Amino acid sequence: MGLDITWAVDWVRRSADVIAEHRVELIRLDRDIGDGDHGENLDRGFTAVVPKLDDLAAGSTPGDVLKLVAMTLISTVGGAAGPLYGTAYLKAAAAAGSESSLDGEAVARILAAARDGIVARGKAESGDKTMIDAWTPAVDAAAAAAASGAVATAVLAAAADAAEAGAVATEPLVARKGRASYLGERSVGHRDPGAQSTALLLRAAADAASESTGA
Repeated sequence: MGLDITWAVDWVRRSADVIAEHRVELIRLDRDIGDGDHGENLDRGFTAVVPKLDDLAAGSTPGDVLKLVAMTLISTVGGAAGPLYGTAYLKAAAAAGSESSLDGEAVARILAAARDGIVARGKAESGDKTMIDAWTPAVDAAAAAAASGAVATAVLAAAADAAEAGAVATEPLVARKGRASYLGERSVGHRDPGAQSTALLLRAAADAASESTGA
């Protein structure tokens, strides 16, 4: 069973809820190695998206929802998160196209497009202690699951599990990108806030999929 507009809308609502729930945690993580605004900025962005969901036109697709998120985050979120996540959702929307239902392969494809958009925008690589360290394992896990014939729900679950492990794995890394890179070795022992928010958002996607399909 594919994932449709109901899933996409639920993912956004769950994203807003989980970011609000973990807002203080994300602020703390960012304050440890950055400027402390990650949780506040993301909370502002997703809070702004939610009421716009009610204005989606009849016949809207998951891609339309992703584009709505992208444009809202770009226009309302400051710092690095706005452009990076905005680009991610915009590229994901383009990859989703006009499809009304996304199967496992399509889900893997939109996650890869989102990750590639972040890489193009932020120039980060795996091991730099950024959100890419959660995104790349998620994309790899999703691709492997899709290649094995997994349904969309299972593909997202695999991606979420890998993103969570990737976020934890940023703790021993030395930051090589962004404000955290100024700390050098002092960044060791701290989890990257972007990787953590990535894990939260992908888990929200997986949970919405599970609810949507009853899996």
